[in-house]
This record gives sequence, structure tokens and C-alpha cells, in this order.
Amino acid sequence: MPGPTIDLPRRPRPVIPLRFTLACFLALAGMASPRAARAEDQPAAGPATVLSSYGEVNFNRPRSARQAQADLRRFVLGLEHRFDEQTRMAAEVEVEHAVSSADDPGEVEIEQAYVERAFGSAWSGRAGLFLIPLGLLNENHEPTAYYGVERNFVETAIIPTTWREGGLQATVRFGPGIALQGGLTTGFDLSKWDAASAQGRDSPLGSVHQELALARARDPAGHLALDWRGVPGLRIGAAGFAGNGSQGQPGKPRALVAIWDVHARWTPGRFDLAALYARGTIGDTATLNAPLVGQATLLPAAFDGWYVQAAARAWSSGDLVLSPFARYERFDTGRSYADLGPGLTPAPLPAQDVLTAGANFTLARGEVVLKADVQSFPQDHHRDRLDLGLGWSF
Repeated sequence: MPGPTIDLPRRPRPVIPLRFTLACFLALAGMASPRAARAEDQPAAGPATVLSSYGEVNFNRPRSARQAQADLRRFVLGLEHRFDEQTRMAAEVEVEHAVSSADDPGEVEIEQAYVERAFGSAWSGRAGLFLIPLGLLNENHEPTAYYGVERNFVETAIIPTTWREGGLQATVRFGPGIALQGGLTTGFDLSKWDAASAQGRDSPLGSVHQELALARARDPAGHLALDWRGVPGLRIGAAGFAGNGSQGQPGKPRALVAIWDVHARWTPGRFDLAALYARGTIGDTATLNAPLVGQATLLPAAFDGWYVQAAARAWSSGDLVLSPFARYERFDTGRSYADLGPGLTPAPLPAQDVLTAGANFTLARGEVVLKADVQSFPQDHHRDRLDLGLGWSF
């Protein structure tokens, strides 16, 4: 999954007999030392098949110790195979919450499964199940690639990271560091909205995305993303996604579901600065909400959020790096609701503010990270918590 990662100093590591033995075994098996499956990282003369993995173990302790929780949040295995110099496939299998069964909270899912073909040095296309290029986190969500134990709220509540769709996508690179991605994919299914639960209040689009699981596909959705990296260490971009969320189902009006974002990240020297704004809308929610009046959670007409973040490499020794950071974010999953008449229209939900401060401590050339942070919720200090985490990505 292409995208920026936290820069780390590199130095040769001493040869360890066990690692050397494993490397020899993998070489004989036609594999390389595993890394995240990224086409641009694989030289033409490299091995045809590559394994990768990432995962994280998190501990959260709110003010009430009785609500403290530890979780194997996710464990992912990836596989990439290069069929020839221009064609490769990439796939990832994810297990969430350690155990998946009818009586357990875990899930097993295919996070990506696509074939990609390069057409010269500037053009490429892919088909299958892939991540939507929206925001800074969705395509770059390994725990070693972001600050803090938990993924930020804006890119989980507003942009439903990790968000993937099935379809076709093309990428073209031109000019000084300009990349344009666009395609047609499956979209959202508003019939999945559960007005009796709080899931839609937590993440409006997270509750209606389809993940290519028997996805309704009458109406394709379109996406377009533009990023500029013409200055070393600087990324500026914007992206949008839109499609009919009713999928032609009887009795449902055409309802355009759209989301867009603008983002920037700058890494001058020891510093890492980022900012993002995202906004989503759902059309004709007055008609969609009419039969749901009286239930707990109606469809919002608009929702949005933003954050600013600053981090710095405060200390390093060899491959050990300590990076403190701070992030402030504000998001609203019910910015506005369509008018249903006096006494029936829901009041806009209050915006939520979150201040997160902590540090990432990376080792093993950045492939392992230890994290700690504290989060403050000004609107509800009972939610304030301490977070500890362990993550890896290779």
C-alpha cells in the first residue's frame, strides 16, 4: 500500500545466524525478506513472491479502571506475486480482535485482493478489491505509519478507514511529482442503515460500506484523487468519491452519497506536520428518514471533521527513534439533518473535540513501534484515557 511512512535513520545490522538461516530458506522458496506489498519497492530482478504482515496490540484505560481493555486489534498477512515485469497481484487477509466465531467479537476479512498492470513508466491500472485513495491514512494505515495508539477519529468516523471497494482504477504520474488516481467501483448501500443502533452515529459511512461482500452494484461510484509531491518531504492533495447509495432498490429515492477531503503533510528535517479536512453528504435524507422517525439514529445530511498534528524526532540512536507528537481534532457525525417538520427533525449533533499527546518509539529499522499517549475529550472527560500499544509492519 503506497504512501509515506515515518522516516528513520538506517544503518547496517549485524548478521544473526537465525536470520541468515531464515533468509536462505526463503530465498530457496522463491521469496524475499517480507515487506509491505508495494510495486515500486520491488526491483525487476527481485523475487516473484513476497510476504508481508502488520499488526497491533493495544491497551486502553479510561478514567474508570473497570472499563480498561486490552485487545489484539488486528493481525494481517499479505501476499504479493509478480507474474511478469508489468503485472502483479496483491492480497491481504485480516483478523480483528484475535478470535472470530459466532460467539466472539472478531472478524476475518479480505482487506485487498487485486491485479495491477503497468503500462509504461507513467500509467498503471488495477482491478479487484482495493483501498480508496482518500485522506492520509486509508492507504497507509499500518501502525508504523501513523502517530498514536489508535487511528485518528476524523479518518475513522468521517472517512471510514480502512475503506475498500471493488472495481477498476487507473493511476497516472506526470509533471514534477504529480499523481492522479481515478476509477469506478462499488459504492455504499443505504439499506444497511440501522436506525435502532448507534453505529451510524459513530461513523455514518462506516455503517453502510459494502467491502465487496455480495455488494449491491447496480450503480457504480466514481473516485478521483490528486496528490502533489514536487518538493521533497511535502505532500498536498485532495480526493473525492460519489455514487448513488440507494442502488435502485424499490421505494428508495436516488440518494447521492459523497465524501471529499483536502490534506497536507510536510516533513522538514526532524519534524512531521500534517493537516486534513473531510466532509461527507447524503442526498434526499428527508425521504429516507420519514419511515424511521422515532428511532434512535436517523441519516445525517452532512458530516465533517478536521485535525492538525505535529511530531518531531526528538532522540535517535542507531535504529532507535523517539518521536513525541500532539494532535487536535474536531469532528461531527451529524452536522445537519434534512427538515422533517416541526418536532420531527433531529437536532444537529454536537461537535466532538479530542486532544491526543504521546510518543512513538520505533526500533528494528522502523518495522516495530511502541506507542503511548493520553487522550482528552473536553465534552466528556469521563472518556479521557491512557493508551499503550505495540505494532509492527514488514
